[in-house]
Amino acid sequence: MRAAFRVQKAAGQRLDEIYEYTRGAWGDEQAERYIKGLFAKFEDLAARRAPWRRIPAEFGVDGFFCRYEKHVIYWKVLDDGVIGIATVLHESMHQISRFSEDMGEPPAQT
Repeated sequence: MRAAFRVQKAAGQRLDEIYEYTRGAWGDEQAERYIKGLFAKFEDLAARRAPWRRIPAEFGVDGFFCRYEKHVIYWKVLDDGVIGIATVLHESMHQISRFSEDMGEPPAQT
């Protein structure tokens, strides 16, 4: 039985962007390998075979994150207990603004 996770809308859009960028830069084979690797990581997270780290308080959102190669995966536990993959951001992106945008929540006040 596979572990339960659900890719949320913003994460789906980010995955499309990652695939297209990777395909354009390194070809179809590499793009497919990278996306399959991300989905394997999602499964590991849902099965708790990978560490869960809390999102820092300055994000103002309750959730978790981890790295996969050059990307950071953010997720929440949804009401039905399923892992909701909220977004996947490249390590070079401004994490707080993109994260808040993708999570559908306003950025924390500083």
